[in-house]
Parts: sequence; structure tokens; C-alpha cells
Amino acid sequence: MNEQIIARHWLAISAPKVAPALATSTVLILARIWNANGAEHSLGNAVLMTALSLASGAAGVCASIGRAGDPVVAGTAFAASGGLALAGVAGYADGLSLPLLLWVLTTAIVYGLAARYWRTDRRDRVAFERHVSDRRAERAHIERVETIRGTTQIEVARTGAAYAEQLAKALVTRAALPGFDPTALEGAGLPQLPTAERKTV
Repeated sequence: MNEQIIARHWLAISAPKVAPALATSTVLILARIWNANGAEHSLGNAVLMTALSLASGAAGVCASIGRAGDPVVAGTAFAASGGLALAGVAGYADGLSLPLLLWVLTTAIVYGLAARYWRTDRRDRVAFERHVSDRRAERAHIERVETIRGTTQIEVARTGAAYAEQLAKALVTRAALPGFDPTALEGAGLPQLPTAERKTV
């Protein structure tokens, strides 16, 4: 019943918590690099990012409303739409105040959405751990009961064997005494002894 304990690395534990901020920060940094390379006040770039963001949002709506709506596809499309909108504003605007404000809002929204999934995941994990713990306790109880039953049966068999051995010794000793009459035992209703059969034959 002993299981190997696997300790997760601290990077594996903290990566899901850091990923949303890392993603929005990466989008902001790349957008500001794009801004420095000529995207600032470029109408064509703004139209392109707006069109891409609207297309991603429409894809997310279609994926969530569809007959066999896939929440993973819808979430990915909405995330791409938000990222493209943030990148478009951060690349088009001059100054850092508006891009930073949008980055803070986007990061807060992403963490708000992720927290719901983290709670669900934690609930599922706790429920699974409780289920496994209950199963282990049940199995351990069954094993203890079976061990007690087996030990009792062994003790009963051992006691029975010791009693039979003592009875055989007592009968042999009794038969060796002078004046022993096996027919008197048979008359009393006791089973016929093999030694008595050999003596009578």
C-alpha cells in the first residue's frame, strides 16, 4: 500500500500562476517594440489589428454558440482577440500610460478567469484525493478483517490438531493400562477405536 512520493519542482508549481502575467507582459513588450519600429499612428496597422481582433472574437462567439460548442476553442479565440486588441492599442498609441492601463486590466481579467478554473481544478483534485483515501481506508479495513479471520482459522486448526494429538496420546496411554476393556467404550456409545479393532481381530 506504500506509494512513491513524487515531489514537484517549484517551477512546475508556480508556472500556472505566473503564465497569465507572463503572456500579457510579452504581448505588451512586443507591441511596444512594434510601436518603436513604425506602428505608432499607422492607420493600416491599426486596421489590421482591429480586424484580426474582431475575427478572433467572432470565432470565439461561433465556437461557444455552436451546436457542439468547444469551451477550449472558444477560450483560445477570446484570449487571442483580447491579446490582439491589447497589441493593437499598445502598438498604435504614443506614450505608455494607455498601454500600461490596458495591460493591468487585461492581466486582472485573465487572472479573474483563471481563478475560476483553478478553483474547479482544486475542487476536483481534493475530491479525487478524498476518494483515493476512502478507497485505501476501505481496502486496509478489508485486509485487516481478512488477516484476523485467517489468523483465527489458523489458531483454531492448530488448537484442533493439538487436541487431537493429546486425545490420541491419552487413548494410547489408556489402552496400555491393565484392565482396559474397549468393548465397554463401545457400549457407552463411543466410536470403535482402531487399536480395539486390531486387538479384537
